[in-house]
Formats: sequence, C-alpha cells, structure tokens
Amino acid sequence: MPDIIKEILKYIPENKISEACFEGANIVLYTKDIQFFLENGGLIKNIVNQIKKRIELRSDPTVCMDPDEAKSVITKMMPEDAGITDIIFDSQRSKVIIEAEKPGVAIGKNGEILNEIREKTYWIPVIRRTPPIKSTIIENIRGVLYENSDYRRKFLDKVGHRIYDGWIREKKNEWVRVSVLGAGRQVGRSCFLVQTPESRILLDCGIDVAANEKDAYPFLDAPEFDLKELDAVIISHSHLDHCGFVPYLFKYGYRGPIYCTKPTRDVAALLLLDYVKIMRSENKKPLFGQDEIKEMVKHTITLEYEEVTDITPDFRITLYNAGHVLGSSMVHMHIGNGLHNFLYTGDMKFGKTQLLNPASTVFPRLETVMMESTYGGKDDVLPNRAEAEMALQEIIQKTMERRGKVLIPVLGVGRAQEVLVILEKMQHEGKLPEDVQVIIDGMVWDVTAIHTTYPEYLNRDLKKMIFHKDTNPFLSPLFKRIGSQRERMKIIEETGPCVILATSGMLVGGPSVEYLRHLADNPRNSLCFVCYQGAGSLGRRIQRGEREIIMTANGTNQEMVNIKMEVYTLSGLTGHSGRNELMNFIQHCNPRPSKVILNHGENSKVLNLTSSIHKKYRIETIAPRNLEAVRIK
Repeated sequence: MPDIIKEILKYIPENKISEACFEGANIVLYTKDIQFFLENGGLIKNIVNQIKKRIELRSDPTVCMDPDEAKSVITKMMPEDAGITDIIFDSQRSKVIIEAEKPGVAIGKNGEILNEIREKTYWIPVIRRTPPIKSTIIENIRGVLYENSDYRRKFLDKVGHRIYDGWIREKKNEWVRVSVLGAGRQVGRSCFLVQTPESRILLDCGIDVAANEKDAYPFLDAPEFDLKELDAVIISHSHLDHCGFVPYLFKYGYRGPIYCTKPTRDVAALLLLDYVKIMRSENKKPLFGQDEIKEMVKHTITLEYEEVTDITPDFRITLYNAGHVLGSSMVHMHIGNGLHNFLYTGDMKFGKTQLLNPASTVFPRLETVMMESTYGGKDDVLPNRAEAEMALQEIIQKTMERRGKVLIPVLGVGRAQEVLVILEKMQHEGKLPEDVQVIIDGMVWDVTAIHTTYPEYLNRDLKKMIFHKDTNPFLSPLFKRIGSQRERMKIIEETGPCVILATSGMLVGGPSVEYLRHLADNPRNSLCFVCYQGAGSLGRRIQRGEREIIMTANGTNQEMVNIKMEVYTLSGLTGHSGRNELMNFIQHCNPRPSKVILNHGENSKVLNLTSSIHKKYRIETIAPRNLEAVRIK
C-alpha cells in the first residue's frame, strides 16, 4: 500500500487536512477545521470500513486551546471523586494525558466527559490510571515518553512507512524460516529469528542469569542475523531470560520498534535497571547502561491483547494472554496474505492462578505453534493450586510455631505477587498467626506498584475486588516494605517470626542471598522455593541437596555457610504450565496446529514432551537445538 495516505485523502474534501502521517500501523489526520474535527458526518468511519485500517482524526496543534487554559477547563469538568493527580499535554500530537485514581469516573458515562473535553478544548483526552502505590519507574517511563514526544512522532511515522511503502527486498519465492538463537533445548536466553524474503523479526532477546558468561547470551553472531536488517523485536514478557539482552541491540545501533504490552514495557525497564545495578554491585561491567534502557523505552510500541497490527508489509501480529506474569503475551503472527499462521507462546500458564486468567487457546488461524516446555518432563505433573497453597500455609504455620522465619526467594514479577495475594487471603480467612509480618525486600514492591496500575490484566476475581470493592489485596497492612541494609539486619536480628519475600528467585544476587547467609544455620527457619531454579544457580544446588555453600560477604570475603534450615520446593505455584497443562493446551488449541516446535526446556524434558505430543495427537513435533533453523513454510 505505498500510496495509502493519498488514497485516504481522495475521500476527504480538499483543504480539510493540514497534515497526514503514520503512528506505527495507525494513520493520523490533522485538521485546522474545527467543525470538521467535531462533526464530519461519519466520513472517517466510512473510510475505515473501506480500507480496513485504523484512522484517527485530530485537531491541528495550532488550533488547540492554550494548555494553561485547557488545564483549567478540564479541572472544572472532572468530578472530585475521579481523583485527578496530573494533566500533561503532548502538544506534538494534540493529546492531553489525564492521570486519575478512578479512570472510569474520569471518563464519564458512555465517555461523556471525554467528549466534552474534546468539544471545548479540541485536545484528544487520554485517561491513565494513577498507581495506588507510587511508582517511580512508571513516572520515569512516562517522563521519557513526554520529553521525547517529537522524536516519538518521527519514529512512529518511520515505522508506518516501513509497513505501508511496499516491499524493500526482492521477492523471489515464498518461505518462512525460524532460527533458534537461544532457548533451544535449554531454559534461558530465549531468542528466535523469524524470516521471510521480506522481513526479519526477533521474538524475545534474553539472557541466562544463572549461566557463566560464555553461555549467558543469545547467538547474535549467527550468520543469518544482521542487526542492520532487523525490522522489529517482539517481547513476550518481562523476565530477563526473554528481554534481558534487548538494550544491547540499542547499544550497537538498533533503532527499530519493540512490540509488547504496557505492563511488559514497564516491568522490563525496572528489571533491566536492577540487573545493571546488581552487575555493578558485584564489580562486573554491565553489558549496557541506563541510556540503552531509555532508548528501548523510546522505541517501544505497546499493544493491548487481541489488538491486530501490521509490523512489516507481510507480518501482522496479535498478542494474546499467556497467563504467565502480568502482561505476558503469546504472539500470533499472520504471515503473508494467508501464507502461514504461527503462534509463539513465550512462557505460558494454561491454568487459572490467584493472579491471572489461563492462557488463551482460540485463534483465527493456526498452522504452527512454538511452545515452551519448562515442565515438559514425564514426571513434571504439578500438584493442583489448592494443594500448593495448603502446603505453603502448613510450612508457614510450622515455622511460626518454632519461632522461625520463612524465606521465600521470588522473581520480582509473577511469583512474588501471586504469593502476596495468597498470604493476604490466608490472613483474611484467619489461617495465618495474628502477629505474623510479611516482609517485602528488593524490587518486589516496585513491581507490585505496576500490578496496581494495570488491574485490567489481572484475573476476573482480582480485578473485581480492585475495581468494585475497593479491597485491593496489595494494599494490605500485612505487608511491610523494607529497602536498606540497616532495615534488613534489623529484620534478621531483632524481628520475631515472619515471612520474607526477597529477590532474586534463583538466589543469584539480590537481597535473598543476604537473608540466606544470615538465616541458613538456624534449623528453626525455612527456605521455600516457589519458582523455577535455573541450572547452575545457587537455588538449584540447594534444591539438589548441597548443604555447605561458599558465599561472599561484604562484597569480597568468602565464608562457608551451612544450610541447616528446612528446605521446601512448591512447584505447584509456578507460573509455567506443568506436563498435563502443556498437553491440554495443544488439545484445546482452536484450530489444532499441524506442526509443534518445542523450546525453553531442559534437553530430556523437551525430547520427552516432543515424543508424547507426536504420539497422542499425530502432529509433527520437533525440538531444535540452538543455531538450528526450521523451515515452517
């Protein structure tokens, strides 16, 4: 569609449009004619129906009401109980961002308040939720986007031209190929290059935080990968084994789009900043710095679930709920004009949790599925959720009875918030000792703040509690946040029985390691693993029975630590699908795929699941190694 804007302008009376440009796959028209802006008789809607693309009509920035005057008008319009906390003008794009504690009240019945703002000020109002828990990272991300509004406008227009200006490579024949640059028969450093004659798309670009430096990063030196030819990167979710290497691409010149959900963008930025901080604290040179993370944020295009968008001339993507962590997505790719339909699950959970709804299984078309297999082994049949929650309750009760502390190492996003909701529910039902405190350390609190900002991504029950009952479990007085070494030592030395949630989940850096060092030799204490422990991590070693660990104290001194505390593993609380859920996911996929590619699992588990899917469903199933390429069409 090289002349799509010219085609659109044919339907619009002359001199009505002052400027036409792209915002990614969307087309934006600006007008100085206020009457046409406010009422065009459904003309724009008819054009949308005709060309099947998203078009937005905005007033030209030169005719918008003065921002100071508009702010006064908007403030008077807003009901007091909307809880307006900020009003920010994006003058480059004629948008006004209104941050409110209660977005529904700010929008008004059937959007009447938004319509009134539009009619009186000529600005396009956008309502955003004010985080109930103050979030520095969200403030900083929004600040970066506002400060770089002019750059973003030019960047999004450039992305649109790549989508609509036609093919840039010679189209000799039609094919689709996937190259495995990471997570082939291993867990960690997920990275896959999808190629057609026209497009080069990267699915995830992560690191393996538990591996040595040689095995930690994706194979970006593979002959088929050329950073200069990369069209887009799609991030399935915010865990570092899926996004931890993305800023490195910007360090070496990538300036194309990153596609993901808003929660994924925000949490990923937080985890990446924390990763850089940990590297520096361990006297290691970070792979990238804050500038590269900022560039990543500047180049991110966020999508809602089931929002369809073109990303190149022959790639159209849709993100679906993956049920793994907040904002986690399965990526459905419609390639070519019906040539092939490919689903990349990323990490996913096909089962309801206390936090999220199960992964989606219904898609418009589907030929190939690339699915994770973290718990794909024949023995990876997970206990049901209720049993796992009961087991956690018993561990806490037993430890409290002997006046000990429970240390739960958690990933900052996902398991931490799941456990918080479970603990709050236990307290509400009187199943926790009255005097117990839940200590939150590391970046758990910052990630929890992001969860409260995007409740629409949580499961139906939790969303209902937050939206309609004003009973946000994350705001419970049960939880106590700490952040300094002095506070940490006070918890260790002076505080009585308590539950401690601290990052990192694999005991690879972070405050959880500090707690372990001090609590390990007391048999009254308990260590409870609730998330996957990567091969080579300290957590995996303890899980496998090591009880004498050499640890570093004060950054330099090494000491022998004896693990005398009780050690438990609750695999039933994982955000990954167990063996049965993975099999059931394939069974419930609608339509049923004709090919399955397995990744993100240890060698024996992947191979076992490959055999089982093939035998049960008679579907071609393969498990490629790293650096192997698979032609899927």
